[in-house]
Amino acid sequence: MFKKILIANRGEIACRVIKTARKMGIQTVAIYSDADKHALHVQMADEAVHIGPPPANQSYIVIDKVMAAIRGTGAEAVHPGYGFLSENAKFAEALAAEGVAFIGPPVGAIEAMGDKITSKKIAQEAGVSTVPGYMGLIEDDDEAVRIAGEIGYPVMIKASAGGGGKGMRIAWNDEECREGFRSSKNEAASSFGDDRIFIEKFVTQPRHIEIQVLCDSHGNGIYLGERECSIQRRNQKVIEEAPSPFLDPETRRAMGEQAVALAKAVGYSSAGTVEFIVDGDKNFYFLEMNTRLQVEHPVTELITGVDLVEQMIRVAAGEKLSITQDDVKLEGWAIESRLYAEDPYRNFLPSIGRLTRYRPPAEVAAGPLLKSGKWQGDAPEGPTAVRNDTGVYEGGEISMYYDPMIAKLCTWAPDRDAAIEAMRVALDSFEVEGIGHNLPFLSAVMDHPKFCAGDMTTAFIAEEYPEGFQGVELPEDRLRMIAAAAAAMHRVAEIRRTRVSGRMDNHERRVGVDWVVSLQGERFPVTIDADPAGSTVTFEDGEKKRVASDWTPGDSLATLDVDGETLVLKVGKITGGFRIRNRGADLKVHVRTPRQDELWQLMPEKLPPDTSKLLLCPMPGLIVRIDVKEGDEVQEGQALCTVEAMKMENILRAERRGVVKRIDAEPGDSLAVDDVIMEFE
Repeated sequence: MFKKILIANRGEIACRVIKTARKMGIQTVAIYSDADKHALHVQMADEAVHIGPPPANQSYIVIDKVMAAIRGTGAEAVHPGYGFLSENAKFAEALAAEGVAFIGPPVGAIEAMGDKITSKKIAQEAGVSTVPGYMGLIEDDDEAVRIAGEIGYPVMIKASAGGGGKGMRIAWNDEECREGFRSSKNEAASSFGDDRIFIEKFVTQPRHIEIQVLCDSHGNGIYLGERECSIQRRNQKVIEEAPSPFLDPETRRAMGEQAVALAKAVGYSSAGTVEFIVDGDKNFYFLEMNTRLQVEHPVTELITGVDLVEQMIRVAAGEKLSITQDDVKLEGWAIESRLYAEDPYRNFLPSIGRLTRYRPPAEVAAGPLLKSGKWQGDAPEGPTAVRNDTGVYEGGEISMYYDPMIAKLCTWAPDRDAAIEAMRVALDSFEVEGIGHNLPFLSAVMDHPKFCAGDMTTAFIAEEYPEGFQGVELPEDRLRMIAAAAAAMHRVAEIRRTRVSGRMDNHERRVGVDWVVSLQGERFPVTIDADPAGSTVTFEDGEKKRVASDWTPGDSLATLDVDGETLVLKVGKITGGFRIRNRGADLKVHVRTPRQDELWQLMPEKLPPDTSKLLLCPMPGLIVRIDVKEGDEVQEGQALCTVEAMKMENILRAERRGVVKRIDAEPGDSLAVDDVIMEFE
């Protein structure tokens, strides 16, 4: 077995690999750019080597720099994580030339499956059903439009060397095909150094289901069930689960056997994933094979008890698989929610900055991973599991140079409903401040009827949130729970305030019992009857709710018992009440005396400033292109400019017809959120 490995990656996946290596008694080497000098993976590793400036193309994906770090530290093997150099055949060849083991598949498999055009041809030859498309290279946008017309819209434009949603667009007409081809080509060149593009038919209403395979270099191969990855945004997975709520055992077996057959056809060894799209009749079509560890691998680990990173290391060391297909048992249900540094209220655009508060929920061990002894933390045991794979810490910076995912929150339970409920509580308990983040959206999905029913496709987000995420409107029963909790918390805060002021002797007696709680446009007059064990909150219609908690004013997280149900609230102080976040809703909750409430209703509403004639930068980013000039008349939907952030190009379009009055930015400018790009007459 190896004594020392280098992790050619950063962030949460580097930390994840370090955890397993540490359990195996293997020393680890981290690499880092200037931006990652104080990163968590650098702190966790036994050694760390600086490799260059922040941009990945000047540090993490420069093969010569990574090879120098390997030579300087004497690492015997390299785990590439995912992204960066994980599917780069030249990197694998460079390692082989140095006699350093690559903790991944052979070069031939990377080349065959890493190129989506070649992989589709191999899949067809192996008898795997594939999606109709054009497998040749496409030279320009005119040829792209011609090919798309022959295939029939809608089409998927994809980078041959792509992955993670980079270099991928859906086109429904000729104009979108031209724009999509150019953007995909540019993104592919900047992200992968390979701008080859191909086009295939876009299957409408599909589910994205993938099979995890594991092979060794001795001809053994198994599949470890499937993962449902249909909740996607811009072709980037957001929520994954294992198993799929859609598949039956027969379809699972057929997909698994095809996946293993394809892996064996290319001499595959290590962990890999074969992705399929599956229609409503359970017909499945080969999409691509990822010759690396997947972001969503934890859900497979949670339901099988198999540590995939450990298996990758053992296979790379030449060991045979110790697991047969008959050993693979799927137990319980696991869900993964990806925490992204992005603002769901601004169409999920990237956010950067300092994490002024970062407090994940406490990890809890349960299920097959606990039984197998492969759990990666020192968590206490429980009936359900909570796992958080992360690469950041409170006080750290979220950089504009890398992918915006900062953590993967996972839950496991004996069944799907329990796993969803565990995820709801875990999301409510996750504290993140200082940056925009998608926790509210993740919570909203967990309560969405279609998701709860397992009735979703890859179009889920586009169909259910066509105008973007506008926040959550909680039902009245939930509002009443929060109103009762807020009233009880306000009473505690008032008692503390009067004690601190020293103005009254009998503090509790002098604090009122009648209050009006206002939230989400609703008013709830309540009366509080307190005793040493808690408070009974009575609503105007006679409904009573019993509230018990040990919350202390100033605590940012409150866990309360409301009529026997656990209620977890993120709490912030505002004038006259609280800012409360729960189940994806962000509420201003005011608790007033009846007289204060009466006067408040007479106050005029403050209107927001008018920015309708301004194009504001929706995210921190770089202006790549300005498509108009001063004096131009623009039409609704017309491209105005392109902003690059987090390795993705974002085209900003006109919301309505107008004339460009002034342009305040130019290509190459770095802008902050809400900086003015242009003004209209």
